[in-house]
Amino acid sequence: MALGGVVAPTEAASSSAIARRIAALAAPTSLVAFLQAGAQLIETWLAARQGTSALAGWAVVLPFALLLQQMSTGAMGGGVVSAIARALGAGKREDASSLVMHAMFIAVTAGLLFAIALAGFPHQIFGAVAGATAAEAAADYAIWLFGAGAVPAWLANTLASVLRGGGRHALVARVLAGMWIVFPILAWWFTERLGMGLAGIGAGLATASWAAALMMAWVVLRGGAGFMPTLRVKLSGALFYRILSVGLIACALASVANLTTILVTAQLRHYGTATVAAYGISARLEFLMIPLAFGVGSALTALVGRAVGAGDWLTARRTAWVGAWLALLIAGSVGAAVGLAPAQFAGLFTQDAEVASIAARALSWVGPAFGGFGLGMALYFASMGAGRMRWPILAGLSRIGLAAGGGWLLANVGGMGIDGHFLGVALGITAYGLVTAIGVRKSEWSAR
Repeated sequence: MALGGVVAPTEAASSSAIARRIAALAAPTSLVAFLQAGAQLIETWLAARQGTSALAGWAVVLPFALLLQQMSTGAMGGGVVSAIARALGAGKREDASSLVMHAMFIAVTAGLLFAIALAGFPHQIFGAVAGATAAEAAADYAIWLFGAGAVPAWLANTLASVLRGGGRHALVARVLAGMWIVFPILAWWFTERLGMGLAGIGAGLATASWAAALMMAWVVLRGGAGFMPTLRVKLSGALFYRILSVGLIACALASVANLTTILVTAQLRHYGTATVAAYGISARLEFLMIPLAFGVGSALTALVGRAVGAGDWLTARRTAWVGAWLALLIAGSVGAAVGLAPAQFAGLFTQDAEVASIAARALSWVGPAFGGFGLGMALYFASMGAGRMRWPILAGLSRIGLAAGGGWLLANVGGMGIDGHFLGVALGITAYGLVTAIGVRKSEWSAR
């Protein structure tokens, strides 16, 4: 059975053969992930150039921006990939064609919700998290980022998921690579040449997202996913369920992950604006593991979904674990580098000595845990392909409990102060990886 030019694994496939198949699908997405990571590092640098208050404003918006990206790409997007891959794996091409409009309906609705909430009430929402100073700095940025950019971002990522569900990862990569190359140029132009300040970063991403959404729509409508979408279709509860049964759970998990960052930020606000800004740098590097793991993870969702659709649970489990070890290697290597040189990494983003010092303290705790994050993310994407989300839910709850609750206890009861919060974040990330891994075993991943 072919998947975007790659033969789906069979029961007799070796681990090395599976690794090659994962690599074939993951390579273009991984290239985009590296471009995205580079663009987001430049974004962090641009935000820091606007001053400590602006960096704090950017930091308080960060978990909400990440939530939009994660929901539209890996969460609800994963639901779209899983639904289409399973439909194709079962030979139901008409269902795959009809699923496209259902996915688009979900994307527009979700994008509007983000736009109304975060562009409509920025002072209230961000002020509740990090105080009036950070909220004031964040408001115009959020209005551009979400008001102008939420809907196109959802549409672009949803259409990319349609293509990935059909195994057309290389097509997605060509469009998204252009987006992440252009975005930092646009952001710099709006921010510094046009004098928009922090808001220019939001304007740049909104502009790039519109261009990507229009290009992705053109590709899908021309049959780029391997099938022609059915545009005139009666909306079906059963087809919505195929996407939402995985996507809503994944969106809830993405919300928990970003709520973790929001709660930690709210606890750190009492240490001052510089601490909030410093944690924004640490959180950005932490969440860069998501696009890096997504390169492997997007391949796992499609390959596992196809195997499950064909009833081949042995290959599904084996594929998940081969991909997980690859993601652990990638994320663990980055984490080791960050953990060994935290001051050097912090200094790349800010010249403020106080902010750099606090960010280095955070990275010295959190960096070594990046490998566990990569492991957990890869198996999370594999679990979406399998439609087995119970253990990823437990993993998400473990993470927020240790990062927010455990960090508070270490800081205030254990007497560790600010380092206790950072250790709590590291423990939460590690638990996320381990608990997700526990769920990928035969008793959980089998026909029911």
